[in-house]
Amino acid sequence: MTTKAENVLVVTGGGAGIGLACARRMAADHGRIVLLDRNQEALDQAVSGLKASGIDATGIACDVTDAEALSAIADRVEAEHGPVETLVTSAGIISNTETLMDMDLDRHRQVWDVNYHGTVYAVRAFARAMQDRRKGAIVTLGSITGMGAFPLPAYSPGKTAITRLTQILSVELGRFDIRVNCVAPTYVLSDTLKQRIAEGLRDGEAIRKAGALTTYVLPDDIANAAAFLCSDAARAITGVLLPVDAGWQAATIYRSYTGGVPWDETD
Repeated sequence: MTTKAENVLVVTGGGAGIGLACARRMAADHGRIVLLDRNQEALDQAVSGLKASGIDATGIACDVTDAEALSAIADRVEAEHGPVETLVTSAGIISNTETLMDMDLDRHRQVWDVNYHGTVYAVRAFARAMQDRRKGAIVTLGSITGMGAFPLPAYSPGKTAITRLTQILSVELGRFDIRVNCVAPTYVLSDTLKQRIAEGLRDGEAIRKAGALTTYVLPDDIANAAAFLCSDAARAITGVLLPVDAGWQAATIYRSYTGGVPWDETD
């Protein structure tokens, strides 16, 4: 039986954005945080920031598309830092609008390799020791774009696949008392999205008004959901997709009514 001081949280894509927000939010429930990221500079800054806040954090440069490297890192983490009780698979890349017929196939492959295969490899690497201990919690990162058709022919289907993968894993790993859930963010005001808004690739106001709540969703909002799903408060919850979308799904369906909405949308 591990204590809070002994157990480890691993976050892929932990150098920035949602991954780093999860690490900050969930640090109080874990003895040590291990961040994995392929961006060494971001990783170093993230670890320094966590340590400055009194959090025991370590960073390991890692490419989640390398299954063998991830397995070796999992063994290293278990040996050097302690038992991994919680895994958040936040590593991911986003795409711009394009058509299936015109998209760059190398980019398509890269999106799938990082987002989907990176999730598969991370779970395979870290869940084996969880199986042996019969204890663990995993949160994968889906997306609202996995809930319908979007002009993102690599990203959207890949996120849909992560949802189904999560359900499969919840059953396969549930036999070992390991819970697996998926958080599906809407457009999150991360540094990456801020940059795309600044470059004119995204409409900031349209994003803010996309949901039932006219507010930006922040990385901390996703981290709060992930923390809940990994906590004892969610001990009977597994295999679910939890949208954190400010009511985007409800609002999108509501506003699609061809008779219009019963108020002036310009207000």
